[in-house]
Amino acid sequence: MNSEQGRPPRRLRSAHSSLAAHGEPLVWLTGGALALAIAMISGLLAFIAVRGAATFWPVPLVELELADGRRVLGEVTGRERVAAVDGREAFGRTLLKTATFEVTGNHYEWFDDPGVARIVQPEWATAVERLEGGRFHGLPLRLVHGDKTVAEGAELAWREFERIQPAVRRRVREALRIDRHDRGVLQRQLRAARLGVVQADLRSGRDSVAYEAAVREEQAVTARVHERSALLDAETAQLREENAGWGFEFEAAGGEKRVLPLEQIVRAWQPNRLSTMGKLGVYLGRWWEFLTDDPREANSAGGVFPAIWGTVAMTLIMALLVAPFGMLAALYLREYASRGPVTTAVRIAINNLAGVPSIVYGAFGLGFFCYVFGAGIDEVFFRSALVADNQPTFGTGGLLWASLTLALLTLPVVIVATEEALSAVPNSMREGSYACGAGKWQTIRRIVLPRALPGIMTGLILAMARGAGEVAPLMLVGVKKLALDLPIDGTFPFVHPEREFMHLAYLIYDVGFQSPNSQAAQPMVFTITFLLVAIIALLNVAAIWLRSRLKRRYVMQQF
Repeated sequence: MNSEQGRPPRRLRSAHSSLAAHGEPLVWLTGGALALAIAMISGLLAFIAVRGAATFWPVPLVELELADGRRVLGEVTGRERVAAVDGREAFGRTLLKTATFEVTGNHYEWFDDPGVARIVQPEWATAVERLEGGRFHGLPLRLVHGDKTVAEGAELAWREFERIQPAVRRRVREALRIDRHDRGVLQRQLRAARLGVVQADLRSGRDSVAYEAAVREEQAVTARVHERSALLDAETAQLREENAGWGFEFEAAGGEKRVLPLEQIVRAWQPNRLSTMGKLGVYLGRWWEFLTDDPREANSAGGVFPAIWGTVAMTLIMALLVAPFGMLAALYLREYASRGPVTTAVRIAINNLAGVPSIVYGAFGLGFFCYVFGAGIDEVFFRSALVADNQPTFGTGGLLWASLTLALLTLPVVIVATEEALSAVPNSMREGSYACGAGKWQTIRRIVLPRALPGIMTGLILAMARGAGEVAPLMLVGVKKLALDLPIDGTFPFVHPEREFMHLAYLIYDVGFQSPNSQAAQPMVFTITFLLVAIIALLNVAAIWLRSRLKRRYVMQQF
């Protein structure tokens, strides 16, 4: 008997039909799309990281001697090729960060290669960062104290400068701390006493005992503040007197001489003489200043610590506000609400809210939170401030209103993610809980929520990532170009939600598009962007770590 008998005949398939039947084209298409997306994201992050991390690395200072005899000292920040036109041959040109604006009149300048006679790297060329006036490039000549020359010559002057400058910087920082912190405390005490008098007048009238007691308290506080202010004046005067007269004379590339006060010098380095470890020290020092100091020079120099604090505080407050409301709304829609046209309409509205432009949320936050809700709080609890200063407390932009506005903006994301996580919990677990005698809320609290928490955390991670990078709503409800005083102090409740704050995303916009010198601000834009991405990544990593712990504890399978 033929072994082939009884078997169905085999169908011949071409290679093309087999490939389509098994779905290989779709596999290649989806895989290629994923690879392209990963490459684009990785390329963008790598570009930001390289440009941002390289900003503070000490670059050699070069001196260009031009064909007309002029000399220019600066950092090479760019090269480009100029195409041939009108019979002229193609040539290259160099972009030099000349700094020394009071001498050169430019922060950056292009130089054509045919016009450059010679390029050298002076050994003692020095880059100086100042509190005001921007960067200065020059050659050290002598260190002076008043009319007296303390050290003359590049080597001796530099050595003496390195010995004296740390003490000068300590005195500058101490005087700044007194002016900003100690005097700020005194001003708050004076204002509190003055508002106490106004409050007593509003409540009891000027003929009351309470008003007289408030006036006496204000007088006592004023006397104490004046006494303390005199001591602070003497202390700061002594600090500034010790720094007065110290100066470092430099010669610019064009031959002009300038004496820079030591109290105005933040940092100085000589990149052409630095070893690799020396450059690394300058690099880390500039990063430390960037992360811990206040901005200066219209936010294009100095540090961004107030913006870091504001970004992290606003994101965490937003997460604390949006998480419970998003979870409760999703719980009701998924576990309690009956299916019908109303529930369907609510879900459609939530999905539509996710596509509303963020500036609309900013306008709503300004109109409702600031001008309605905040103004009502001022009328009830802070009327004395309105009468005394005509200055709203909660009726203007602040940290709390910005956090609430972004919580509304990210609420649809949390609701949708929470609903998906709740629906992924098998109904058999709910039925088993009911069979054991548990009630509705007991089942939700002990069975459903623990197993849905990883999915809920996923929605919260997405909300934090979106909220931390928003700019448009913050421009209306609390962010400020420059707010050196953090919305925090040592008194209860520690955080002042009514105060305006700085934000890294808004700082990127301000430095990149509002700076008077966009070319000089460009490196800072990449650095702030790199820092913002790093902070968002750290917050997300922390949330992902927490989600992983919840998965290992409550979930036996991925969903």
